[in-house]
Amino acid sequence: MVDVMDAVQAYGYATPVFELTVAGRSITRTVNSRLIQLTLAESRGDEADQLDIEIDDSDGRMAIPSKGEEITLALGWAGGRMTDKGTFEVDEIEHSGAPDRLTIRARSADMKRQLRTRAEHSYHGQTLGEIVRTIAARNGLQAKVDATLAGVRVEHIDQTHESDLHFATRLAKQYDAVCTVKKGRLAFIPINGSRNAAGVELEGRTLTRTDGDQHRYHTAERNAYSGVRAYWHDAARAEKRSVLVGTEENEKRLKDTYGSESDALAAARAEMGRIERGKATMELTLALGQPELMPQTPLRLQGFKPQIDATPWLVVKITHTLGDGGFTSRLELETGKDAQE
Repeated sequence: MVDVMDAVQAYGYATPVFELTVAGRSITRTVNSRLIQLTLAESRGDEADQLDIEIDDSDGRMAIPSKGEEITLALGWAGGRMTDKGTFEVDEIEHSGAPDRLTIRARSADMKRQLRTRAEHSYHGQTLGEIVRTIAARNGLQAKVDATLAGVRVEHIDQTHESDLHFATRLAKQYDAVCTVKKGRLAFIPINGSRNAAGVELEGRTLTRTDGDQHRYHTAERNAYSGVRAYWHDAARAEKRSVLVGTEENEKRLKDTYGSESDALAAARAEMGRIERGKATMELTLALGQPELMPQTPLRLQGFKPQIDATPWLVVKITHTLGDGGFTSRLELETGKDAQE
């Protein structure tokens, strides 16, 4: 792959390119001269990736796609390799004017309707791996559960009038994991890990101050919790008990009551992890977009303040924007695993 900055220095070009297909038919040439703006938001969790395409239709020649039609997208730079950004289903369409313009909004094709249908299920004495595989099979997906989570036993949990997606997301939150659907896979991976939905280890990247256009670093210790307390019901003693992760000096108390000590402990650890990750955040806009970056990519930053450069970062969300302003990537980062340890 051609490095964008190297290409600019060597050849003096930085021309973004894209490929779009609708229902298997390429519309790249048709859209290229009409494109007002293309925006792709990629998230690591249950939130569906979203593609927005705004097209000039001042001559009235653009056809309106049907809802449910599939769109594929690839992004890159002239002279380099294109990056496949996935398949999306048309979800919303808007035509406005004058001048006339067509706006298409599509979401990840993997977020099937069945995943969002409410259901009732109970799981008792099963592992996370068994639960996720059951949900995946029910929705025609392949389960991909990280080895560090697959064998964790859940004493009891109920899926009460909630969708499989909502339940799996709630389960992931309790065990400090990410539940996401990508390319036919229901992935259940550690939230502070660096593997993608396919289970592939993502290579760490280093970004320098010259890669960025704007940034916003934020950290705060005021009112930071020193520990998390979770409650559980002890059936043997017929009483409510608690577990504490951290110290009780300024503890946060979870409102739910869990069915066992191990479930309460997992929830407390997960919440403490979220607190630690949120102590420092970073937003960074890359002047030259990098489409190969994806959520869960570990990053190191150079050329900022010492505290920023010393922090290991993890990509939470990426928004790629292609339009008159060029091709940029806006990254939302949180502190990575090394910092928490």
